[in-house]
Amino acid sequence: MKNKHLRKLAVPATVNLLLGIPAIVPLFLVWYFMVNGPLAAIGWTQQDPNENDGMLLWLVFVVPAVCLFGLIWGFTNAWLRRRTALPASWYWPVCAAAPLVPFFVLFIPF
Repeated sequence: MKNKHLRKLAVPATVNLLLGIPAIVPLFLVWYFMVNGPLAAIGWTQQDPNENDGMLLWLVFVVPAVCLFGLIWGFTNAWLRRRTALPASWYWPVCAAAPLVPFFVLFIPF
């Protein structure tokens, strides 16, 4: 039974891994905003000394990028979910984690 579920997850997992490649851009923008904004304000990180333009400029870039990727990811997974005969408890955790893999592979070693 478990192998059957894993085989059915192959297409959604692959699609979400491929969606993770363009997801690097919005994830990086969110990370950069958090490190130089709220986390620096409470003292958990140190703000980049060259980052003195304020956070509004970053929000102009971050919000559209995250919203666009979120729409693409959401519509793609809603379409795939209807065509994949899997319980939601298997489908959604895999499809939520898979797009994060390329970002972590690229940025964790550094």
